[in-house]
Amino acid sequence: MTAATARTFLITGVSSGLGRAFAEAALQAGHQVIGTVRKDTDAEAFSALAPDRAYPLVLDVTCFDAIPQAVADAERKAGPIDVLVNNAGYGQEGALEESSMDDAQRQFAANVFGPIAMIKAVLPGMRARRKGHIVNVTSMGGFITMPGLSLYCGSKFALEGVSEALSKEVAGLGIKVTALAPGQFRTDWAGRSMDRAARSIADYDDVMNPLRSARIAKSGRQPGDPAKAAQALLTLVEAPTPPTRLFLGEDALSLVERKLESMKDEITEWEDLSRSTSFTS
Repeated sequence: MTAATARTFLITGVSSGLGRAFAEAALQAGHQVIGTVRKDTDAEAFSALAPDRAYPLVLDVTCFDAIPQAVADAERKAGPIDVLVNNAGYGQEGALEESSMDDAQRQFAANVFGPIAMIKAVLPGMRARRKGHIVNVTSMGGFITMPGLSLYCGSKFALEGVSEALSKEVAGLGIKVTALAPGQFRTDWAGRSMDRAARSIADYDDVMNPLRSARIAKSGRQPGDPAKAAQALLTLVEAPTPPTRLFLGEDALSLVERKLESMKDEITEWEDLSRSTSFTS
């Protein structure tokens, strides 16, 4: 890869899962990658992937005040950031009534406010250079919903909205924004990485018990290949006119298409009531 086409990526959460796959693919393609991790041992392992192009950044994205300086320090080492990939986050499983307000605050801190803080840290430089691409990793759960994941889906819906509105704010500044929405990929998302609220209300047994069991059983056997998701990311950032939203996976496409049909049917069914609220002249 020539110097003209090589980019500097900042990818959050590169110690495992999709973030690790994204970073490895970018490095193999000849790019530089600044990757956030939360442990010194993970920083050493990441640096070893490509000592001259892999720059570990020990950072918790929920420590909002630390982000601007951390990003500035990283850019001094690796150069201006061309692509921000907000990947760090986790899933909170639990019926809403069984989940605490602390659960909700932590979920939104990691999945929404952390990405917002990262975006605010890179935008001044991207604006000055009139170029850049922000990729926010959302989820098919940011468009469809699943019982037992109300906080998670809510956080991803929020990040989808932020991404879409932001894309319109910066379109004239040469900055591109894409919400990257994966389906089920073979990572630890549903395993050790998931935070599960304790069960306490028997009325939710019929909903929660089978779903929790099925999700645990499927962990490690999901259909999506993280390496192929990483190649899709590289294709996305090379596109001259990337989409505002890109779903990844057959399951994501199928479920999204089904919801769109359901939404259209429901809008049509209630159209008269929707139109009944305007002043009559």
